[in-house]
Amino acid sequence: MPATAFFVDANLLVLFVAGIVDQALIGKHRRLREFSVADYERLRSLIAAVERVLVTPNTLTEASNLLGQHGEPERSGLLDGLRYVIEESREIVVASAEAARSPVFRRLGLTDAALFESATAERPLLTVDLDLYLAVCSRDAGAVENFNYSRDL
Repeated sequence: MPATAFFVDANLLVLFVAGIVDQALIGKHRRLREFSVADYERLRSLIAAVERVLVTPNTLTEASNLLGQHGEPERSGLLDGLRYVIEESREIVVASAEAARSPVFRRLGLTDAALFESATAERPLLTVDLDLYLAVCSRDAGAVENFNYSRDL
């Protein structure tokens, strides 16, 4: 992905945070069962190659809720990891009313509609969500990359 910054969906944000905190959590957290440590390493290298990770408040809220589903004592560490990611990322606000007017809102919900409205070729979206990927791709194929295509390379 040649962009200098890109958006990350909530699932990848959860993977990234868990990997930062403790890679063993990738196999333990119920929302990360589809991922491996190799997936985290790949994501980490993609993130390291850009100047900034872009997030929306909706994505951060969803990631926080998903990370918070894990029990203590790891839960606190995961939320501390999310705090670090929040401080290091750039938050792009899409008004909920604007996201709700998005053509994908009814099908994908508020979080993904905000990402759909935010992603551009200059600020693409990295996602594992097939429905979101296809929606953005139908609008602008250069505005989205499916992380699954880069897995296990």
